[in-house]
Amino acid sequence: MRRRIPWARAETGLFLLLAALSLGLWLWAERSVAAPQEQSAAPDTTLRISTNVVNVYAVVRDKKGRLIPDLNQQDFELSEDNVPQPIRYFSHETDTPLTIGLLIDTSPSQERVLPIEQQEAKAFLREVMRPKDLAFVIHFDLEVELLRDLTANQRLLASAIDETVINAGVQGPLPGPVPGPSVGGTHLFDAVYLAANELLKNEVGRKVLVLLTDGEDQGSRVKLNDALEAAQKADIIMYSVNVVDREFYRRQGGGLGFSGDSALKKLSEESGGRVIRVDNPRDTALAFEQLSRELRTQYSLGYTPINAARDGSFRKIRVQIRNGDYKVQARRGYYAPRG
Repeated sequence: MRRRIPWARAETGLFLLLAALSLGLWLWAERSVAAPQEQSAAPDTTLRISTNVVNVYAVVRDKKGRLIPDLNQQDFELSEDNVPQPIRYFSHETDTPLTIGLLIDTSPSQERVLPIEQQEAKAFLREVMRPKDLAFVIHFDLEVELLRDLTANQRLLASAIDETVINAGVQGPLPGPVPGPSVGGTHLFDAVYLAANELLKNEVGRKVLVLLTDGEDQGSRVKLNDALEAAQKADIIMYSVNVVDREFYRRQGGGLGFSGDSALKKLSEESGGRVIRVDNPRDTALAFEQLSRELRTQYSLGYTPINAARDGSFRKIRVQIRNGDYKVQARRGYYAPRG
C-alpha cells in the first residue's frame, strides 16, 4: 500500500474538527432554548480540572555500558528547568505496547547496504513486536512515501520492507551546483516531520522512530530543528541505525563530504534515543539486537509539572539516579501545551 504523505492533510483535519465543534455548539444552543426555565435556573456547579502529565522513558546503564533493569521509583530524581519534580507514576516498560515507525533511506548512498538493512529490519520487527504492538514503513529519497500504514501484520510489514528500492535516477534540489556526480535527493528531515505529524501525533503510549540512514539530508523542505520539534511535540523517541557506506563518499572525489553523524546524534539523543553506529554492514544484526533490548528495558516516569503555565514553551528535563555511577538516557525536554 503505497501513498505519498500529503503536507495539507493536517489543515484539512483541522477544518473538519472546527466544523464538527460548530455543529455541536449549535445543537447545544437549541436544546438550551427548549429546556424548561426551572432547569436553566440551577447553578452550574461543574468544576473542570485540566492536568498535564509528562511521560519520560528512560534507559539506565552502568559505567561499563550494561543495561540496569531492576531500579525502583525511589532511585530516580527528575527535574524540569532545574526545579525538582515529584514522580507520580512509575513502571518498568517491558511489555507496554509500542508503536514503531521504520524510516528507510533509499537514496544512492545506501545502495550497497540496503539489502542487509532489509533483512535485519524484518528480523527486528519479528523479535521486538508483541501482539498489541503496531508498526509502519516509510521510505525516503527525493520523496517521502508510506509503504505500509500502521498494522500488527508481520507479513504486510515484511512485504513493505522488501518493496524499498534505491532511487538512483534523480537529482535532489540542492542549493546551487555541487561538485561531483549526482547522488539524488535524501529527504530525511521531511520523513521525520511527516511521520510525527501525520502518523504518530495522535497515537498513545510509547512511540519510536527507527531511522535506517547515514544521516545525510539533501533537499528537505523542513530544517533539522523543525523535524526535531515535531518529534518532541509528538512525544517520539528516535533511534538511528547508522549504516554508512563510506566508500560511496570517498568515490565522490572530495566534492561531497559526509556530515550525517551530527544530525542523527541531535535527533536521537534529544528525543531520548541514541545512534547505533554500524561501521561494518555485517554488524547490522547486532545493532538491531541492542535496540530490541533497550526497548524492553525502559522505565516509565510520569509527573505533573509544578509550572502549570500553558504557554507552549520548551521545558528542559533532566533524569538522574540518586546513588551509584549510572548513565541515564532520556528525552531532554518537551513542549508545554498552549492555551
